[in-house]
Amino acid sequence: MVQMRPWVEIAEELRREIDRGVYGPGERLPSGSELMSRFGVARQTVQNAIDQLRAEGLVLSVAGRGWFVSERKPIVRLARNRLSKAERTAGRGTFMSDAAAGKWKPAVTVKIRRGQAPEDVCSYLGLDPGGEREVVVRDRVMCADGEVVQLAVSYLPVDVAAGTRLEEADTGPGGAYARLEEMGFELTHFTEVVSARSPRPREAELLQIPFGFPVIQVIRVAFAGDRAVEVNHITMSSERYQLVYQIDAD
Repeated sequence: MVQMRPWVEIAEELRREIDRGVYGPGERLPSGSELMSRFGVARQTVQNAIDQLRAEGLVLSVAGRGWFVSERKPIVRLARNRLSKAERTAGRGTFMSDAAAGKWKPAVTVKIRRGQAPEDVCSYLGLDPGGEREVVVRDRVMCADGEVVQLAVSYLPVDVAAGTRLEEADTGPGGAYARLEEMGFELTHFTEVVSARSPRPREAELLQIPFGFPVIQVIRVAFAGDRAVEVNHITMSSERYQLVYQIDAD
């Protein structure tokens, strides 16, 4: 029989106590010293157990006060609804659609620049990596109820976006996709490639997660017919998000 490591056993015991209501939503967990004394382990062992619970979204840190049972509900990302024309017609971009569905307050900061497309973006947009590869870049930091939960960097072809509202921080009702359609690029489909990886230093700092915690990465490509008109690199806090995909069975 394989014996569990001490921090795994501690995490399981604390998880059971949270489930039973010994520690309710918003309540403080015992301090590191108290847990060390209770379980007879070193501080790092306790920290490993707490890190596991945080990765599961069960606990959160409050600076200077300790660890508390999370009161947060996961952000549910409904892929089909958020990308629908109906949402754009209602004046909501994708992140705003998530906020409306989850009833939380969204906030987005945007930086616009011109830059050179990364190689993977070149392949999607049909640009020559060895030639002209300038794109319009929309770099966003997205918050839910004041907490950074998602980072997104969109790359758009210069001949599509230059001199339009896509180079403004506020693209208007319905977001960038609504503006693309107004410009004659009728969106026909999207592809999303989903993976998990360790965060890069800037991502870990913005999302306020340890370097060892995985993030969810989504690469979404928006198509107008056969042409890709946007590539979006999305990075999400894995402890906050649930990705939901509805797939027809025909």
